[in-house]
Amino acid sequence: MKFISDVLQAYGGARRRWRLFLAVHVSLRLLALALIAPLLGGMVNLAVSFSSQSALTDQDIALFVLSPIGFVLSLVVVSIVMVGEVTGFAVMAASLRYEQADRWQTARVALLSVVRKLYVLAVFIGLLLLRILLLAAPFAAVAGLVAWALLTEYDINYYLSYHPPAFKLAVALIGVIALALALVLLQRLSAWALALHLVLFEDQSPPSSFGISTQRMKGHHLKLQIELVVWVLLRTALVAVLAAVAGGIIAWMPVGEETDLIRVLLLSLVVLLFWVTGDAVLSAIALGALALILDRHFGGAHPPLPSYLRGQSRLRPGLLGFAGVAVVLAGMSLWLGQSLFDAVKATDEVEIIAHRGAAGSKPENTTAAIQEALQQGADWVEIDVQESADGHIVVMHDADLMKLARVNLQIHAAPLEQLQQVDIGSWYDPAYADQRIPLLSEVLLQVKGRAKLLIEFKHYGFDVDLEGRSVALVEAADMADQIAFMSLKYGSVQKAKSLRPDWRAGILAATKVGDLAGLDGDFVAVRAEIASPALIGAVQAAGKDIYVWTVNDPLQMSKMISMGVDGLITDEPALVHEVLRVRAQLNTPERMVLWLIEELGLDLNPREYRDVSP
Repeated sequence: MKFISDVLQAYGGARRRWRLFLAVHVSLRLLALALIAPLLGGMVNLAVSFSSQSALTDQDIALFVLSPIGFVLSLVVVSIVMVGEVTGFAVMAASLRYEQADRWQTARVALLSVVRKLYVLAVFIGLLLLRILLLAAPFAAVAGLVAWALLTEYDINYYLSYHPPAFKLAVALIGVIALALALVLLQRLSAWALALHLVLFEDQSPPSSFGISTQRMKGHHLKLQIELVVWVLLRTALVAVLAAVAGGIIAWMPVGEETDLIRVLLLSLVVLLFWVTGDAVLSAIALGALALILDRHFGGAHPPLPSYLRGQSRLRPGLLGFAGVAVVLAGMSLWLGQSLFDAVKATDEVEIIAHRGAAGSKPENTTAAIQEALQQGADWVEIDVQESADGHIVVMHDADLMKLARVNLQIHAAPLEQLQQVDIGSWYDPAYADQRIPLLSEVLLQVKGRAKLLIEFKHYGFDVDLEGRSVALVEAADMADQIAFMSLKYGSVQKAKSLRPDWRAGILAATKVGDLAGLDGDFVAVRAEIASPALIGAVQAAGKDIYVWTVNDPLQMSKMISMGVDGLITDEPALVHEVLRVRAQLNTPERMVLWLIEELGLDLNPREYRDVSP
């Protein structure tokens, strides 16, 4: 129990110093962000410059990160982030060693003592990161081998949907590997616990500090390890309590036709302020508690102030002046806000794109789902296409039939006749046992004149001429002006544009680095979570449309519409129509409150969808 009481005492000591720790924590976080942001931007541009594209999307990012230069650049980015985090911790540690009667004087002394050693700190952090990577590398390699051995026989969507024994075994084994890595890291980090203090307060060189720390910690490893575990558990518990309180308020928040949305807006702002402030205070106190724990293990008398640290603090007047400027700016923002509200476009213009047909109501990528999408009033029907072994273009998302039918049959390896013997509808409901894999030619005729067709090329490394054969089928149906192509593979989009430059084609992206607006194509389709006003504005400024996927919650739909996206890819086309109907009855502030409530995490559609990937 002494371990718990020691950690609680550390948290208590940090709580008594919370004003100082919070000021240090927030100030250095902001400073680190100001320094890191342009560096990250420069590295992103450097990464993009190594390709012939203006942006790197999913597959390109994975290949780049796994390349030697991408791996090195990723380490540089992580190192920069760690410099900011460790610097904040170092200032807190220095504030304990050089604590003064006046907290503003303490802050000044701590900041100056750390700033003078920023270069040494950067070297120390680089060595620490390298040591951690060397420890983690063999564990990561073994985990990768487990995943390769157990999770590559079938399409990954089968494993994620059904969680077969192989998936559970892989999760269990990787979990054991992760636990073993955590124990090894805990043992080594506890041995190196004093290294930073040695660099800061005894002028030890970064390379030698790890060895000296290990020697000094002999006999104390277990105590510190237990304290660190208790510290993490307490930190997690505090965050959980904060999240539970905020989440409870949000869940209680009334949203409906009879709701006073302005009152909900004010309550939402209070919750947001509570969350941001509470999280900052908890983070500062927890980091300060860790500094107190390690300071106690470092021990020794607190040294006198070096001559270069003596003097009077001028932090307080500066901070007060900054606060005054912030208040003035806030007042101006409130005044400007009313004008901005009046300037927001009140009409909604968004295309409804049915994801794999109306996949929320019928089995995906079937004629039944496509018919349902048409009945629900979708502007576009989105489908996935691949090539069969005998060269037919079939409508199917996964590389095999394990997820839809638990049949181990690869699409590229089977002829059409064999593929169409498989029931792909009963998994959803026995009523759809008659559903078979459609041909692209059949779907083209099904939607012709009723909606447009968004055709996604699925590439699993076996296609022969997917783009060319699809173009031929579209021309045979005389539907060039009623279709669009897209793909996660940028080369596929480029090939489609080279075949028919005037036809509509765009790029899919779940993540992105660089300028998506600069890629060839007429539109981009991104995961809703990465859509932002800046991204939307940049894409539209380049003369392209932007679609988001897969949006099934009404609040997220409203948010995306408010942000100005051009299309919603959804499993629930009829729900989008209902959201548009409700939004038409709201004024601008009321629409903004729906956006804010979604940002706070409220979800009005608790249904879980089997597969919302593109």
